[in-house]
Amino acid sequence: MGTAVSDGEILTLEEVAAFLKAGKRTVYRLAQNGDIPAFKLGGTWRFRRSDLERWIDESSNQRPPAKKGRG
Repeated sequence: MGTAVSDGEILTLEEVAAFLKAGKRTVYRLAQNGDIPAFKLGGTWRFRRSDLERWIDESSNQRPPAKKGRG
C-alpha cells in the first residue's frame, strides 16, 4: 500500500533541491534570504510542497502573448 502525497507534505532542504533541480546551497540561500517559502524546525529548514508549488506559479514569467498593434 502506497502513501498518498498531501498538499501539506513537508520536505527537507535536500528534497527541495531535487524537486527544483537546484543545488542545496542555492536552496539554503533562498530560504535564508526569505526568497522561498520555508520555516525552521529544530535549526533545519523545512518546506511545504504546496507553498513551493504556489511560489513557482507566482514566480514564473508565464504571461499571455502581447497583442500586436493594428497594422
